[in-house]
Amino acid sequence: MTKKFTHIADDSPSMVDVGEKEITKRTAIAQSFVQLPDEMAEHIQDGEIKTLKGPVFHTAIIAGIQGAKRTFELIPLCHQLNLNKVSVDIQLKDNLLVEIICEARCSGKTGVEMEALTGASVAALTVYDMCKAFSHNIVIKETKLLKKTGGKSDIGQ
Repeated sequence: MTKKFTHIADDSPSMVDVGEKEITKRTAIAQSFVQLPDEMAEHIQDGEIKTLKGPVFHTAIIAGIQGAKRTFELIPLCHQLNLNKVSVDIQLKDNLLVEIICEARCSGKTGVEMEALTGASVAALTVYDMCKAFSHNIVIKETKLLKKTGGKSDIGQ
């Protein structure tokens, strides 16, 4: 079977018609990493970075949830989904590596991987934005899909 791009019809961009698909419970988990520079270490207290704009990780959690909810407005041809749940978890790992995990869930006809990826990405961008006054040596390293269930092709654990 030859794979085809799903968002092209008659050589033009097209939104996938999911009208005939069955509604299933769908879940996706995405991960982003942000590497903070050494000079940020002095600003971390109790696993959080406190700034005049507010606590960085808590703000990034809210931003990630909001980003997931607005994915259809940011990514062309994405369907608007009625999300059942979005959660964002942020952990500060060794060597000032910030791990962001975003999980999105819905009952629908199309997957939620773009919502999970967008949530993780927006949370990472928020960490960057809130810390850039201290240093521009912040690196958003990687964003990837870890798990997807509920569609015709599940991936991950």
